[in-house]
Amino acid sequence: MTTAPWRDPALPAAVRVDDLLARMTLEEKTAQLYGVWVGAATDGDGVAPLQREMTSDYDWDELITQGLGQLTRSFGTAPVDPELGAQALARAQRRIAAAGRFGIPAVAHEECLAGFTAWGATAYPVPLAWGASFDPDLVEEMARHIGADLRATGVHQGLAPVLDVVRDPRWGRVEETIGEDPYLVGTIGTAYVRGLESAGIVATLKHFAGYASSVGARNLAPVRAGVREFADVTLPPFEMALREGGARSVMAAYNETDGVPATADPRLLTELLRDDWEFTGTVVADYFGVGFLETLHRVAGSPAQAARAALEAGVDIELPTLKCYGKPLVEAVRAGEIPESLVDRAARRVLVQKCELGLLDETWSPEPAGRIDLDSPANRTVARQLAEESVVLLDNPDGVLPLPPEARIAVVGPRAADALAMLGCYSFPSHVGTHHPEVPMGIEIPTVLESLRAELPDAKVTFAEGCDVSDPDASGFEEAVARTAEADVCVAVLGDRAGLFGRGTSGEGCDVGDLRLPGVQADLLDALVSTGVPVVLVLLTGRPYALGRWHGQLGAVVQAFFPGEEGGPAVAGVLSGRINPSGRLPVSVPHAPGGQPWTYLQPPLGLADEVSSLDPTPLYPFGHGRSYTNFAWEAAESTAAPEIDTDGSYDLTVTVRNTGDRTGTEVVQLYLHDPVASVTRPDVRLIAYQRLELAPGEASRVTFHFHADLSAFTNRSGRRVVEPGALELRLGVSSADVRHTTRVTLTGPERVLGADRRLRCETEVRREG
Repeated sequence: MTTAPWRDPALPAAVRVDDLLARMTLEEKTAQLYGVWVGAATDGDGVAPLQREMTSDYDWDELITQGLGQLTRSFGTAPVDPELGAQALARAQRRIAAAGRFGIPAVAHEECLAGFTAWGATAYPVPLAWGASFDPDLVEEMARHIGADLRATGVHQGLAPVLDVVRDPRWGRVEETIGEDPYLVGTIGTAYVRGLESAGIVATLKHFAGYASSVGARNLAPVRAGVREFADVTLPPFEMALREGGARSVMAAYNETDGVPATADPRLLTELLRDDWEFTGTVVADYFGVGFLETLHRVAGSPAQAARAALEAGVDIELPTLKCYGKPLVEAVRAGEIPESLVDRAARRVLVQKCELGLLDETWSPEPAGRIDLDSPANRTVARQLAEESVVLLDNPDGVLPLPPEARIAVVGPRAADALAMLGCYSFPSHVGTHHPEVPMGIEIPTVLESLRAELPDAKVTFAEGCDVSDPDASGFEEAVARTAEADVCVAVLGDRAGLFGRGTSGEGCDVGDLRLPGVQADLLDALVSTGVPVVLVLLTGRPYALGRWHGQLGAVVQAFFPGEEGGPAVAGVLSGRINPSGRLPVSVPHAPGGQPWTYLQPPLGLADEVSSLDPTPLYPFGHGRSYTNFAWEAAESTAAPEIDTDGSYDLTVTVRNTGDRTGTEVVQLYLHDPVASVTRPDVRLIAYQRLELAPGEASRVTFHFHADLSAFTNRSGRRVVEPGALELRLGVSSADVRHTTRVTLTGPERVLGADRRLRCETEVRREG
């Protein structure tokens, strides 16, 4: 029998929570506003910024008598068997519920950037590889699998996806992003959100906002982005993921923009997020982010002042500590220094979400149901498909690829025989497993070397490491050159080692000064090329590296962005020809290591010109990727430049035919060029794309339903507008390779857009003969 309205599942969540809040003490309300990290290390290398300095001490048994908002990373702190971990989490939840007056459990959250960050869980390709796939449907399917695994273990919230748009590829966290274009990031990220939320998991958008625009590409460095860059590049992916994906949580970023930390910015977290975008979910702090207002940003003089600034801005939950929202907040409210209404506002949002998750119901149970397999065959199938779709063939000028089945192949390089070469820094083996070398990896990860031998059983494959990823020792060059000289072809597998805070060459806190290959790998590649044997360069990296030094000297170039546990077979399949490569670059590949930072979203003065000796033109542009087959494009004919209203639409059609002798995938990309505007605009920017898988001789007709809203930008007054005037719609196979151009004229008055603006260009595909 229901004993109180807040327990009645028939009542609306808001009514239940109002009843509950009226019964709670200040201490019980504030307890809902923080999480704790059980087992977080206070010595040695951490997995969060300043973890040792910021981790709080507390008495667990005493703490939970007031309740608890969140439990941090029960699975992602140390290796634990998934079934035992689920049972341990259930026990912890029962204790929390039994200790408090109201029996309310905590929300359990985990990292899930490239799969559930837990021992034995599937390690999927990193988000940069999702971008390379240009396949939102497959990313959504992957996220459904991740969400189901989280749910099976008792987890409620996933701290993903990352929706930061790459602004400088030297930044260490490029591997965690989806790419350098906001439309690609928005559509792929929104698909991930839909998949995770469909499994009942609260998706958390991060990092809100501007984090990837840090000065000098340094982690946590200040952001000096202008108003229009922030509005037109940084924010759109978040808006799309909230409006179309239904994300229920947002993580405030570490960075400050123009002197205001995101965690203390009410214009960002309340006026924009809640008032303009009508977001009703929870805002969580990035780990220790509230405390950083005092210790790093120095905009607060005490933990209580930091708590007030964050609460006023709109941060509901302090993670993963009670350093500010615990005792300091209670004391400040009692002293009249912080209005209790701020606590009530945040607690209401937290409890409404708990109510929606079923955590206030009397029928709630934490018990796991059935056997838990976090690396199921179905998971691996999706991981394999996404890995295959994400491999990018950058160049193959002389047809060295596919490799002959009986070739003599010298496999060389520090990434060829290392399973960790497949994984990004938020995969469990790289993120946590390296701190526990005595524990098995927990999942099977074939290397490129193993996979190539299995792929080409009749080939003679030899191996030499040549050098380490980052160590300057070149003593292995001699053996590598010798193996290459004996071979018909050399496959040089080079790249990154993912890590955290300088313990790798890619990953959080692993920022670089330029875009040279790490260590002495460039010198190794020079030595291999000097043999005269065709060299196929395979890159397993978390960011693009400058390759102009070898342009025209390599037999082929294959790029894979940390392709996950099935990445070895995927890369080997591309090398053998079993897989026809279909990946496209989500980030530009630079020509020279110092010619960056640069992304393709450049206004005229950001492009190559005669007034600077630095040419930023990339070696391989955004959207680029080759295939083992050929495609012919036939655009629909247009007798005159169409005119449409500034609130109108126009259908643009192209027919693509596979003219080769094998099945392949073309990625049709639609770019917008605005010749004249009231503020400078990117020369081109992506507004739509469509993957087309075509059998030999098969054709598909793609129609892009362009609406004038897609031409909108932020004008001088800070309003998002559609301006009348001429536009060019460019159909291409990359941002630099345009196949057809259609000119459109927008007529009528300038339009100011609101929150109901169209965010995406819908596409329609019809098979032809």
